Amino acid sequence: MRLESLRVELRPRSPWEAVELGMALVRTHAGAIWRPWLLLTLPVFALLNGLALMLGAVWLAWLAMWWLKPVFDRVPMYVLSRAVFGEAPDTRETLRAQWRWGWRAMWPMLLWRRFSPMRALTLPVDLLEGVEPRRLRERRGVLAGGIGGTTALLTFTCLGFVAVLAFSAVSVGLLLVPFEYLPETGRALWSMARVEPPGWLQVLLHLLVWLATSLVEPFYVGAGFGLYLNRRTQIEAWDVEIAFRRLRARLQAGAATLLVAIAATMALAPPSHAQGEAMCPLQAAKTEVEAGALREIFGKELVDERAFRDAVGRAYRDPLLRPKQKVMRWEPRELQQRRQATSSALPPWLASLLAPIGVIGEAGLWLLLALLVLALALTARHWWPWLRAGAARRRAPAPVQTSEASLPDVLPDDIAAAARALWREGRPRRALALLYRASVEAMAERAGILLVPGATESECLRASRRMPEGEDREAFARVVRVWQYAAYAQRLPQETEFETLLGTLARRFGWAA
Repeated sequence: MRLESLRVELRPRSPWEAVELGMALVRTHAGAIWRPWLLLTLPVFALLNGLALMLGAVWLAWLAMWWLKPVFDRVPMYVLSRAVFGEAPDTRETLRAQWRWGWRAMWPMLLWRRFSPMRALTLPVDLLEGVEPRRLRERRGVLAGGIGGTTALLTFTCLGFVAVLAFSAVSVGLLLVPFEYLPETGRALWSMARVEPPGWLQVLLHLLVWLATSLVEPFYVGAGFGLYLNRRTQIEAWDVEIAFRRLRARLQAGAATLLVAIAATMALAPPSHAQGEAMCPLQAAKTEVEAGALREIFGKELVDERAFRDAVGRAYRDPLLRPKQKVMRWEPRELQQRRQATSSALPPWLASLLAPIGVIGEAGLWLLLALLVLALALTARHWWPWLRAGAARRRAPAPVQTSEASLPDVLPDDIAAAARALWREGRPRRALALLYRASVEAMAERAGILLVPGATESECLRASRRMPEGEDREAFARVVRVWQYAAYAQRLPQETEFETLLGTLARRFGWAA
């Protein structure tokens, strides 16, 4: 992964700052996201509603569109994951990638994990990382540490925005009804909604919900991607690695020029007393030029700052400039109460219009309360022991484990010997990182491909399928799995396992023994 090609400034952020980073990425690449989104979701919306109207059950189209949202979320995730490492893909490339990209991770999201409030954070884990299915739970737990509440609150907030936008669209439609027909129209709509609304009305409401979802869903996916980037920055110290790489590049570029300039300065510099005498006329000339410029702007005499401040203070104290007057008067209490009652009274037509909105709002509040109780019940194992502990001393947060994958740009000639030396020096994670990087380069050479900047483990595994030898593919999959265990789960192999892996890789990829 070439972190130096990142287009965003990585640093450890708070969770809500990471959410704002993801939404800023969505705003920056809005055209590349919403064009393929509309081209993909609009035909599906029309097809599902047409079939539902033929069957006489429009609610099936509502359910299907809601259930397929994880499939649609791959569009903004694909665009953002490519845009942060280079240029955003065009519409044709994004739509073409949807036929083959990320389908293995979709089945769990469409089945037992569809109701998870952590979908915004787990989506980039499932789509961008080549983690085995049996290790996905542990990987999600590592990344979700400390931000699970933020992710769940983000989910419920975006659902609230969708509901608000849909109800606002309905309210805008009612504003277009003429004033004299408004009471009858409101009663007719309420009666149709209570009995059985016609099919065209259900499709129209579904269209409003789809438009609101299309506006909010890419921001939801982008916010989860921002949380994912921030969490990996905290765990693997991406910002520190990028800073050192840029510093190294600047030093290499300017080292020769700096040495020549220092040598020339030391050879041509006069003694210190002569240098002081030479600077005096220059300083005097500079002062004279500055004074001349001030006289040219403000006149012959320079402005007296103290007199100017006194004049400004007198101007602000002038009562004509800032008049203030305090007036007190007595009024009967009955008159004040009568005014309040008159101002708070509503017309009958407005009261009849607001009554259904009040019922909907009350039902929404009860639903929100039920969701809150359900969330508390599902997360009781996390907060109930803390609540029982009372005033017990809180444990200090575990130190963030950073990655040791920062390696030189040029690999050593004898990779096996270098990895074995790092292992014996007590730096096993760095040794495994060296093996992983060398294996990626060997895989790319044998497969005859060029990896994109910032390729993830999942993309490398898919690219390794092009290697002709099956044993080479197995060896590469094994080193990727061992590196992921060490980098994300803090599970290092035994020394015998390391030696076996090193021997297999050296034999398959032709490294020096």
